[in-house]
This record gives sequence, C-alpha cells and structure tokens, in this order.
Amino acid sequence: MTLAGFQFKPKLWAVAVTICMVWVFLELGKWQLSRADQRNSRQEQLEQLSREPVVTVPGSLIKLEDFLYRQVEARGRYRPEYTVFLDNKTYKGRAGYHVLTPLQIAHSDLHVIINRGWVPVGYDRSILPEIPTVTDETLVMGTVVSPELKMLELSNHAASGSVWDSFNLERYSEMTNFNLQPILILQNSKAEDGLIRDWVRPDSGASKNIGYAIQWFTLAITTIIIFLVLNVKRSK
Repeated sequence: MTLAGFQFKPKLWAVAVTICMVWVFLELGKWQLSRADQRNSRQEQLEQLSREPVVTVPGSLIKLEDFLYRQVEARGRYRPEYTVFLDNKTYKGRAGYHVLTPLQIAHSDLHVIINRGWVPVGYDRSILPEIPTVTDETLVMGTVVSPELKMLELSNHAASGSVWDSFNLERYSEMTNFNLQPILILQNSKAEDGLIRDWVRPDSGASKNIGYAIQWFTLAITTIIIFLVLNVKRSK
C-alpha cells in the first residue's frame, strides 16, 4: 500500500507477531485493572466493617474472616510473662518495638494476641523496656488484623522468647502451649502503659495495579509505533 509517497508493506510474520504482542499487553493491562477494581471493592467492604458496632471476642474459637478489620473488645487477663517485642518497628523515624502480649479471655482457656502499641528502643538493646501491665481483669478494645503468618526469623534475643523479628502465630502457640484465637488485635483503647498506638490503616494497593496497567497499555502502543516505523518506507 502506497500513500503520500510512503509505502507500507510489512511481512506477514511481522504482522502476526505484532498482533500477538499487542493482544497480550492489552489483556495484561485489563487484568491489572480488574485487580484494582477487586481491591477497591474489598477496601470499601473493610471500611464498612470498621464502622459497624463493636463485637465481643468470645471464649470459643472463631474464624479470622468473620472478624477481620472489625472493631472488637476482649475481656480477660494479660499474661505479661509471655510478652513478645516485635523488632524493627519505626515511629516518626525512631527505632522501636511493637509490644505483643497474650490476653487470656475471661472464663475460657483461649488466648488472643494484643498488639499493645509501640515503644522506643533504649540506649542498650540488651535491656528491654519495662511495660506497665494491669494484673486485674481488663477490657481491651481494638481492630482485628491478620497475624503475620510468615517464616519465623529470630534475632539474637529470640532464644529467650523476648525479641522476634517477625511474628508467627503457629510457632508462638507451640512455644507457649496456648490455644490462640486466629486473630491479632491492634489496641486502640487507652491504657496507662506509655505505649504509642498510632495505627495507620493499610492502603488497598489498587494504585499499584493501575500503574502496572498503564505500563502494559504503554507497551502495546509502543509496539504498534515500532511496527509502523519499521514497516513504513518512502517510495522510490
């Protein structure tokens, strides 16, 4: 085909390869957009759950998906001797720990892990911060999140069961012989313990998917441009 002094006569294999590549890039872009829609929808559901009335954590075993991101309350007694300091947690640029203490639910042998908040690291890492803990039965309120069920990596202090690099609910249950609810509560109720509870709600992550979609669509357009540039030549 010749137009305005330019000839367009691509090879058949070049047309086939270009069509395949453009189709793949467009499908990948559409898939990323669908993932973004799913994440936005899920985030809206979680926002709705967080605004619902407070639910009491019962003394019987529950399912994580029934309580995830809901506002809950748990009544019981802390077991401070089993407190874990989750390392490498920063707050406003300062290094520190998240303090995780099990709470034995009232009238039950089940325990639930409470992330009580953030505390800074002292000048001497070998000396852990002293966290005041009520000994009487107490009511803790907070938001349910999923425990980080990752491979357990322990720091040098972890042999004593005090400082962990990451938290694993199964391993913790094995070490303490506790029956645990499959949740972790980010405490937001007030307590005179000096801990900072300034929790940040996680982003849905949809913006990343949209960014990836734009990249795939850009590759599709770039492929078409390259195809045209390589196959359009000035007529002799």
